Parts: sequence; structure tokens; C-alpha cells
Amino acid sequence: MAKQQQEVYFVFMNFDPVYERLRADRSKEGSATLDAYLSHKHDKLLAKLLQPDSYRKRSSLAIVDGFAVEITEAQASVLRSAKEVRVVEKNQELA
Repeated sequence: MAKQQQEVYFVFMNFDPVYERLRADRSKEGSATLDAYLSHKHDKLLAKLLQPDSYRKRSSLAIVDGFAVEITEAQASVLRSAKEVRVVEKNQELA
């Protein structure tokens, strides 16, 4: 059976009061704390829902509480069904 093609998807999370509080701290330390919090939160979600080594997270996006990840369409469907997730969108190349 052929392996499904992976593409980059953007995953945007639902409202998180901890994220909102940390985002309000504009200091250098606050920014580092926010980055660490989001990276851990996003990694935890992926580990909970997807098989190890079946995806590659590219980055966490602090400005929107989201992340970019290389996954298959089937994995995107799994993420879309998670209660913590608001939107999952495939990256679109602009011509």
C-alpha cells in the first residue's frame, strides 16, 4: 500500500485563557514563556492524536496560537475533530 503524501497544514487552536494571558506580557521573558508554552501545548496535542514519526511539526505560531505541520489529509481530518482545534487548513501556494 502506497504511503499517503504529506503536505503542510496550518492548525489554529480554540480560545485558551492561558495563551491570552501570556500573550499580554510583551516583555522578552514573557515572549519566551509564551513560545515555550505553545510549543509544548502543540507537541502534546500532536502526540495525543497522531502516531509518532508520522508527522513533522514545522513551527508554532505565537501570534495566532497555531502551528504548521507536515501531515496527510487523513491526519488533518483527525486534527479537525479534536475539541482543542478551531481550524485546519492546507497551505496554499500563491502563483
